[in-house]
Amino acid sequence: MTLPADHRTRIKICGLTREADVEAAAQAGADAVGFVLYAKSPRHVTPARAAELARLLPPFVTPVLLLVNADDSLLKQAVEAVPHALLQFHGDEASADCDRAGRAYLRAARMAPGFDLLNFALGYPNAQALLVDAHVDGYGGGGQVFDWSLLPRGLPRPMILSGGLHPGNVADGVRQVRPWGVDVSSGVESGKGLKDTALVRQFCQAVRAADRLCAEPLAGASQPRASEPMKVSC
Repeated sequence: MTLPADHRTRIKICGLTREADVEAAAQAGADAVGFVLYAKSPRHVTPARAAELARLLPPFVTPVLLLVNADDSLLKQAVEAVPHALLQFHGDEASADCDRAGRAYLRAARMAPGFDLLNFALGYPNAQALLVDAHVDGYGGGGQVFDWSLLPRGLPRPMILSGGLHPGNVADGVRQVRPWGVDVSSGVESGKGLKDTALVRQFCQAVRAADRLCAEPLAGASQPRASEPMKVSC
Protein backbone atom coordinates (compact mmCIF):
# COMPACT_ATOMS: atom_id res chain seq x y z
CA MET A 1 0.00 0.00 0.00
CA THR A 2 1.62 3.23 -1.20
CA LEU A 3 1.19 6.23 1.08
CA PRO A 4 1.46 9.90 0.12
CA ALA A 5 4.49 11.85 1.30
CA ASP A 6 2.32 13.89 3.64
CA HIS A 7 0.75 10.83 5.28
CA ARG A 8 0.04 11.28 8.99
CA THR A 9 1.37 8.20 10.78
CA ARG A 10 -1.17 6.80 13.23
CA ILE A 11 0.06 6.11 16.76
CA LYS A 12 -1.07 3.27 19.03
CA ILE A 13 0.06 3.03 22.66
CA CYS A 14 -0.51 -0.55 23.80
CA GLY A 15 -0.63 -2.37 27.12
CA LEU A 16 -2.40 0.28 29.18
CA THR A 17 -3.55 -0.69 32.66
CA ARG A 18 -4.11 2.60 34.52
CA GLU A 19 -6.40 5.60 34.17
CA ALA A 20 -3.51 8.05 34.22
CA ASP A 21 -1.82 6.24 31.33
CA VAL A 22 -4.96 6.33 29.20
CA GLU A 23 -5.26 10.07 29.77
CA ALA A 24 -1.55 10.62 29.08
CA ALA A 25 -1.73 8.73 25.79
CA ALA A 26 -4.75 10.71 24.61
CA GLN A 27 -3.20 14.03 25.63
CA ALA A 28 0.06 13.17 23.84
CA GLY A 29 -1.81 12.66 20.58
CA ALA A 30 -2.25 8.89 20.33
CA ASP A 31 -4.82 7.75 17.79
CA ALA A 32 -5.44 4.42 19.50
CA VAL A 33 -4.73 2.68 22.79
CA GLY A 34 -4.46 -1.05 23.39
CA PHE A 35 -5.73 -3.22 26.21
CA VAL A 36 -4.25 -6.71 26.55
CA LEU A 37 -6.80 -9.44 27.28
CA TYR A 38 -4.19 -12.21 27.44
CA ALA A 39 -3.95 -13.65 30.94
CA LYS A 40 -0.26 -14.55 30.68
CA SER A 41 0.78 -10.99 29.92
CA PRO A 42 2.05 -8.70 32.72
CA ARG A 43 -0.13 -6.04 31.10
CA HIS A 44 -3.28 -8.15 31.26
CA VAL A 45 -6.62 -6.55 32.06
CA THR A 46 -10.07 -8.11 32.12
CA PRO A 47 -12.75 -7.13 29.60
CA ALA A 48 -14.56 -5.26 32.37
CA ARG A 49 -11.41 -3.32 33.26
CA ALA A 50 -10.77 -2.56 29.59
CA ALA A 51 -14.29 -1.14 29.39
CA GLU A 52 -13.65 1.12 32.40
CA LEU A 53 -10.47 2.46 30.84
CA ALA A 54 -12.00 2.84 27.38
CA ARG A 55 -14.71 5.07 28.80
CA LEU A 56 -12.01 7.65 29.61
CA LEU A 57 -11.08 8.07 25.96
CA PRO A 58 -12.07 11.24 24.13
CA PRO A 59 -13.73 11.09 20.70
CA PHE A 60 -11.54 9.88 17.81
CA VAL A 61 -9.18 7.85 20.01
CA THR A 62 -9.84 4.18 19.27
CA PRO A 63 -9.68 1.39 21.88
CA VAL A 64 -8.04 -1.83 20.67
CA LEU A 65 -8.45 -5.18 22.44
CA LEU A 66 -5.48 -7.52 22.05
CA LEU A 67 -6.34 -11.22 22.06
CA VAL A 68 -4.18 -14.35 21.88
CA ASN A 69 -5.95 -17.57 20.89
CA ALA A 70 -9.04 -16.45 22.82
CA ASP A 71 -11.86 -18.93 23.34
CA ASP A 72 -15.44 -18.11 22.40
CA SER A 73 -16.30 -17.04 25.94
CA LEU A 74 -13.53 -14.44 26.17
CA LEU A 75 -14.20 -13.20 22.66
CA LYS A 76 -17.88 -12.70 23.50
CA GLN A 77 -17.02 -10.87 26.73
CA ALA A 78 -14.57 -8.62 24.90
CA VAL A 79 -16.89 -7.45 22.13
CA GLU A 80 -19.76 -6.94 24.57
CA ALA A 81 -17.64 -5.01 27.09
CA VAL A 82 -16.16 -2.59 24.53
CA PRO A 83 -18.46 -2.84 21.50
CA HIS A 84 -16.80 -0.01 19.57
CA ALA A 85 -13.27 -1.42 19.90
CA LEU A 86 -11.02 -2.77 17.20
CA LEU A 87 -9.74 -6.29 17.87
CA GLN A 88 -6.10 -7.28 17.50
CA PHE A 89 -5.32 -10.97 17.05
CA HIS A 90 -1.80 -11.77 18.17
CA GLY A 91 -1.76 -15.57 18.37
CA ASP A 92 -2.22 -18.47 15.96
CA GLU A 93 -5.71 -17.48 14.83
CA ALA A 94 -6.78 -18.46 11.33
CA SER A 95 -8.78 -16.06 9.21
CA ALA A 96 -12.04 -17.76 10.20
CA ASP A 97 -11.17 -17.34 13.90
CA CYS A 98 -10.67 -13.61 13.40
CA ASP A 99 -13.84 -13.22 11.36
CA ARG A 100 -16.15 -14.97 13.79
CA ALA A 101 -16.22 -12.02 16.18
CA GLY A 102 -17.93 -9.91 13.54
CA ARG A 103 -15.74 -6.92 14.39
CA ALA A 104 -13.08 -4.95 12.52
CA TYR A 105 -9.65 -6.33 13.40
CA LEU A 106 -5.89 -6.04 13.06
CA ARG A 107 -3.79 -9.16 12.47
CA ALA A 108 -0.32 -9.41 13.97
CA ALA A 109 2.48 -10.98 11.93
CA ARG A 110 5.75 -12.04 13.53
CA MET A 111 8.66 -11.27 11.23
CA ALA A 112 11.61 -13.62 10.78
CA PRO A 113 13.98 -14.37 7.88
CA GLY A 114 12.07 -16.30 5.23
CA PHE A 115 8.63 -15.25 6.47
CA ASP A 116 6.38 -14.41 3.50
CA LEU A 117 4.38 -11.41 4.66
CA LEU A 118 2.67 -10.95 1.29
CA ASN A 119 1.34 -14.50 1.36
CA PHE A 120 0.35 -14.11 5.02
CA ALA A 121 -1.61 -10.97 4.17
CA LEU A 122 -3.55 -12.80 1.47
CA GLY A 123 -4.70 -15.29 4.10
CA TYR A 124 -6.49 -12.54 6.07
CA PRO A 125 -8.55 -10.68 3.46
CA ASN A 126 -10.80 -9.06 6.07
CA ALA A 127 -8.04 -7.64 8.26
CA GLN A 128 -8.14 -3.85 8.50
CA ALA A 129 -4.34 -3.78 8.80
CA LEU A 130 -1.32 -5.96 9.48
CA LEU A 131 0.71 -5.27 12.62
CA VAL A 132 4.28 -6.44 12.03
CA ASP A 133 6.25 -7.43 15.11
CA ALA A 134 9.46 -9.27 15.98
CA HIS A 135 9.42 -13.06 16.05
CA VAL A 136 10.34 -14.32 19.52
CA ASP A 137 9.45 -17.35 21.62
CA GLY A 138 5.89 -17.04 22.87
CA TYR A 139 3.56 -14.27 21.79
CA GLY A 140 4.29 -10.59 21.34
CA GLY A 141 7.51 -9.01 20.15
CA GLY A 142 9.31 -9.06 23.49
CA GLY A 143 10.45 -5.48 22.99
CA GLN A 144 12.76 -6.61 20.17
CA VAL A 145 13.42 -4.75 16.93
CA PHE A 146 13.38 -6.88 13.78
CA ASP A 147 15.18 -6.28 10.49
CA TRP A 148 13.00 -3.72 8.70
CA SER A 149 14.59 -4.66 5.36
CA LEU A 150 12.52 -7.87 5.54
CA LEU A 151 9.37 -5.84 4.87
CA PRO A 152 8.23 -6.03 1.24
CA ARG A 153 6.53 -3.29 -0.68
CA GLY A 154 3.13 -3.80 -2.23
CA LEU A 155 1.22 -5.07 0.81
CA PRO A 156 -2.51 -5.17 0.01
CA ARG A 157 -3.54 -3.42 3.23
CA PRO A 158 -2.18 -0.90 5.74
CA MET A 159 0.85 -1.89 7.83
CA ILE A 160 1.48 -0.99 11.46
CA LEU A 161 5.12 -1.14 12.56
CA SER A 162 5.78 -2.63 15.99
CA GLY A 163 8.56 -4.41 17.81
CA GLY A 164 11.08 -2.66 20.04
CA LEU A 165 10.06 0.87 19.14
CA HIS A 166 10.84 3.72 21.55
CA PRO A 167 11.31 7.51 21.36
CA GLY A 168 14.89 7.09 20.15
CA ASN A 169 14.23 4.89 17.11
CA VAL A 170 10.63 5.43 16.04
CA ALA A 171 11.52 8.34 13.74
CA ASP A 172 13.90 6.05 11.86
CA GLY A 173 11.12 3.48 11.58
CA VAL A 174 8.68 6.03 10.20
CA ARG A 175 11.19 7.36 7.67
CA GLN A 176 12.55 4.00 6.51
CA VAL A 177 9.35 1.94 6.45
CA ARG A 178 6.64 4.59 5.92
CA PRO A 179 4.03 2.54 7.78
CA TRP A 180 0.36 3.41 8.12
CA GLY A 181 0.90 3.43 11.87
CA VAL A 182 3.27 2.58 14.71
CA ASP A 183 2.64 0.59 17.88
CA VAL A 184 4.57 0.81 21.14
CA SER A 185 4.30 -0.78 24.57
CA SER A 186 7.48 -1.50 26.55
CA GLY A 187 9.35 1.33 24.83
CA VAL A 188 7.37 3.93 26.78
CA GLU A 189 7.30 2.20 30.17
CA SER A 190 8.94 2.71 33.54
CA GLY A 191 7.89 -0.84 34.48
CA LYS A 192 5.78 -3.59 32.94
CA GLY A 193 2.33 -2.15 32.34
CA LEU A 194 3.32 1.23 33.81
CA LYS A 195 3.57 3.89 31.14
CA ASP A 196 5.95 6.83 31.57
CA THR A 197 4.11 10.02 30.65
CA ALA A 198 7.26 11.77 29.43
CA LEU A 199 8.25 8.83 27.21
CA VAL A 200 4.75 8.61 25.75
CA ARG A 201 4.90 12.30 24.89
CA GLN A 202 8.40 12.01 23.42
CA PHE A 203 7.35 9.03 21.31
CA CYS A 204 4.41 10.91 19.80
CA GLN A 205 6.56 13.99 19.20
CA ALA A 206 9.19 11.89 17.42
CA VAL A 207 6.57 10.40 15.10
CA ARG A 208 5.22 13.82 14.19
CA ALA A 209 8.73 15.16 13.58
CA ALA A 210 9.42 12.26 11.22
CA ASP A 211 6.15 12.92 9.40
CA ARG A 212 7.19 16.52 8.84
CA LEU A 213 10.52 15.44 7.37
CA CYS A 214 8.83 12.95 5.07
CA ALA A 215 6.43 15.61 3.84
CA GLU A 216 9.31 17.76 2.59
CA PRO A 217 9.85 17.58 -1.19
CA LEU A 218 12.40 15.00 -2.28
CA ALA A 219 14.39 16.17 -5.28
CA GLY A 220 15.44 13.48 -7.71
CA ALA A 221 14.44 10.55 -5.50
CA SER A 222 13.70 7.42 -7.50
CA GLN A 223 11.02 4.96 -6.45
CA PRO A 224 11.92 1.27 -5.97
CA ARG A 225 9.99 -1.45 -7.73
CA ALA A 226 7.10 -3.05 -5.84
CA SER A 227 8.98 -6.33 -5.45
CA GLU A 228 12.00 -4.76 -3.77
CA PRO A 229 12.44 -4.84 0.03
CA MET A 230 12.35 -1.68 2.08
CA LYS A 231 15.82 -0.12 1.84
CA VAL A 232 15.40 3.61 1.50
CA SER A 233 14.33 6.41 3.78
CA CYS A 234 11.66 8.94 2.92
